[in-house]
Amino acid sequence: MQFVGINTRDTSTTPAVNFEKEHGVEYPSLYDPTGKLMLRFKKGTLNPQLIPSTLVIDRHGRVAARALEALDDTALTGMLKPVLAEK
Repeated sequence: MQFVGINTRDTSTTPAVNFEKEHGVEYPSLYDPTGKLMLRFKKGTLNPQLIPSTLVIDRHGRVAARALEALDDTALTGMLKPVLAEK
């Protein structure tokens, strides 16, 4: 399993880096102020107005689960368990 963040809102990397340090974020984060990375996802998969959003991509590269809101650890675990159980 790999987590990756995509920062589309900040005008520079400084606020994102500060947030990551303050909250102990250890996964990589990509800076995407133009939204080009978001455009690589299938149309309708992500909405730039709904931040934060979470996508769970299965081992075949398909979107297996999606949340267009902040998640707590219980909700995130609930999204991940079925995907991790795939064979």
